Amino acid sequence: MPELPEVETVRRGLAPTLVGAHILRVDLRRKDLRFPFPKDFAARLLGRQIIALRRRAKYLIAEMSDGSALIAHLGMSGSFRLEGRADENGVFNYPRSKNPAHDHVVIHLDRGILVYNDPRRFGFLDLATTDDPAPPPFLAKLGVEPLSNEFGAETLAMLVAGRKTSIKAALLDQSLIAGLGNIYVCEALHRAGIAPNRPASEFAGRTGAPTKETTRLAGSIRDVLEEAILAGGSSLRDHRQADGSLGYFQHHFRVYDRGGEPCPRAGCKGIIGKMTQNGRTTFFCPKCQK
Repeated sequence: MPELPEVETVRRGLAPTLVGAHILRVDLRRKDLRFPFPKDFAARLLGRQIIALRRRAKYLIAEMSDGSALIAHLGMSGSFRLEGRADENGVFNYPRSKNPAHDHVVIHLDRGILVYNDPRRFGFLDLATTDDPAPPPFLAKLGVEPLSNEFGAETLAMLVAGRKTSIKAALLDQSLIAGLGNIYVCEALHRAGIAPNRPASEFAGRTGAPTKETTRLAGSIRDVLEEAILAGGSSLRDHRQADGSLGYFQHHFRVYDRGGEPCPRAGCKGIIGKMTQNGRTTFFCPKCQK
């Protein structure tokens, strides 16, 4: 499933074309994805102008001129691609598409075509009102954004204080920190030199203040996310950038999916191991992660 860096990469790729564009037509090629489309989905988008494209956790939110918002979750295999988009020379580009049998939603804009492709159909598209005091349930309980000004060592310590779960499980809890997934939590914990099965409560001091390890971990989380975004995310199975190209952060993994290989930390002679935590495979170095 795409994590925060992959979704942010898609947002940045789509924004230059989508923001300011008007929706001319919407073609739905099936009745549902993971969930049924909202009633009158296509009609409610017709004629609207997209005025902003933002990300919340792993969701894309296109804000419309009438106060509504198109919300997209990519699920396991969902992707957006742009077709008929003019480049800086006025030449229209038609990138090679994925299997058109999985092109489930086609949105015709006044500056190109936006296609949603999803072979497994675990993603979904929804509509909401941006000024609704009660946001959609899947957005209502999301925690702090790890790349926002709100997030830091103090916030992390406050979130994990008193929690009996492991630090890895706490970092994956979307109600605490929004957008982190298995890949980047494994990577951040290795960078910080922290064992993934340590109790989360250890990262808040007796007064609730952050420990030195908490400060190091908060910095590692931000660093690994920012580096992954610059690399276009990680393409392990289905992720593609908006122009169809692959992300390449997977070539910089230190531990994820590297079980049995030597630890890349300078001076460490450990071998990357793996274990199952809360149904997810954790990759870590048993020697340098304490």
